[in-house]
Amino acid sequence: MSGPNTEYDPVEVTPLQTAEVEAARDAALAAIAAASDLEQLKQVRLDHAGDRSPLALANREIGALPPQARKEAGQRVGKARDAVAQALAARLEVLEAEHEERMLVEETVDVTLPTDRALRGARHPITTMSEKLADVFVAMGWEVAEGPWVEAEWLNFDALNMGADHPARTMQDTFWLEPADAALVLRTHTSPVQARTMLTREPPIYVVCPGRVYRTDEVDATHSPVFHQIEGLVVDEGITMAHLKGTLDHMTAALFGEGISTRFRPSYFPFTEPSAEMDMVCFVCRGTGALSGGGGTEGERCRTCRGEGWIELGGCGVVNPRVLTACGIDPERYTGFAFGFGIDRMLMFRHGVEDLRDVFEGDVRFAQPFGTEI
Repeated sequence: MSGPNTEYDPVEVTPLQTAEVEAARDAALAAIAAASDLEQLKQVRLDHAGDRSPLALANREIGALPPQARKEAGQRVGKARDAVAQALAARLEVLEAEHEERMLVEETVDVTLPTDRALRGARHPITTMSEKLADVFVAMGWEVAEGPWVEAEWLNFDALNMGADHPARTMQDTFWLEPADAALVLRTHTSPVQARTMLTREPPIYVVCPGRVYRTDEVDATHSPVFHQIEGLVVDEGITMAHLKGTLDHMTAALFGEGISTRFRPSYFPFTEPSAEMDMVCFVCRGTGALSGGGGTEGERCRTCRGEGWIELGGCGVVNPRVLTACGIDPERYTGFAFGFGIDRMLMFRHGVEDLRDVFEGDVRFAQPFGTEI
């Protein structure tokens, strides 16, 4: 019987030859030494120590050798890979130290410099806008009325002629408070203040009602679940739409200057009849729909009103007799009008605020440019 065959084919796979392994190692060491920052070193690691690097591919070829040759080839490749790994670790330590030193120099803050680092506060523009609006009506002899944010369902809906099937009552528009049988909501408009006023006062009534309201809107550049409205209510003998028109014309002229008037477009609201959407003449282009002079190129479309010449403010109308009756006022003797619009929206188009979120984020840098007056 013949003995075991100790002879083997001495031919090596090319990547495992000594010269090839040493060349791959030397190329890796040179690239590591040339890396000048952490980002370059990261790329060198991928190129020379990653799964597709020459040494990694050579290591995979060891299995193609005869058993007697694998040990020597494995040692040769292993030493080369260890040398590359050690060089990477050493270079990484050096580059990280250099990076930290550079950050200390570039990002140094001299805390000894005397400076007023506390930003000065400012009154919020919503507050000053609300007060300015209220002042217009107080100057006409009106009163400012207020009410709670948590409101009874009857005052928020029923007293205002909004039936049980009105869509505004659903969770899509209203924040309902628990327990459900408490019939309490976060008020969806400031109109409940009007109802409370009519229930507690005898006509004549002339009140303006600014305040915060809540609806289940998503937060974006033009919507928020918390915003601000101002509403006006007049109840007296002989009140007509003409009185409403004159009041709104005076308000817009007081806020935006002489010559700014309003117009009515037919609409529908449960608590007024007849009802209208109110627009005012654009205070930038003065109703032309185009810019001129210092505001832009002659004939360019006005950006404030988008070339319409008018800016929508809100809704208005003659108080519905059903609302007067629900609040204990004789509709045969008294009539009235009501109107309402968003304070936040007026602030946005008056001062070029493009994102409503800026109004509510509480950043003092937003409020500072407005100062103490608008």
